[in-house]
Amino acid sequence: MAEIESVPTARETLARIIDTCAPGAVLSCGWLANEVASVWQDHRPDVRRHTLDSHDPNAHLPLPHVVDLALITGTLEHLPHDEGALLLGQLRNYGTHQIAVLVAETPDWAFTDFIGLGFRRHAELDNDHGPLTLYTYNLDSYNHKRAWNNPENWANPEMWGKAWW
Repeated sequence: MAEIESVPTARETLARIIDTCAPGAVLSCGWLANEVASVWQDHRPDVRRHTLDSHDPNAHLPLPHVVDLALITGTLEHLPHDEGALLLGQLRNYGTHQIAVLVAETPDWAFTDFIGLGFRRHAELDNDHGPLTLYTYNLDSYNHKRAWNNPENWANPEMWGKAWW
């Protein structure tokens, strides 16, 4: 008899992300994100944790220090698009190493909006209230290395690293 493969829940997926990242500083915004971050902090009391209000998350940004991981859930669906883009842009631009965003289907947010901010579609998850999409951003890997960006492909390879225009 074949085993039925279980699909991870949104909570399990976020728990796996936080466990893999092992952040020393975590930011959470949204009910599910706050729950997962709280459990993580219970197991790691030395973790610096910040919580943003999902109704006005930009009110307390920028933070006084860099965050290792930001978890955002149930927030973008209720904010005007400009405020949501500002939230994600500020988190990214102020040096957050990794960002995980769970978003339900909404006409205000499309795949291209997240791609334009440097995110990748990571997974499609089922939820009690409908499907969720997980988008992730990782500072270390969002900008892939390009084969052409090296001394061999320059007009004057002997000048690589010697002159700046």
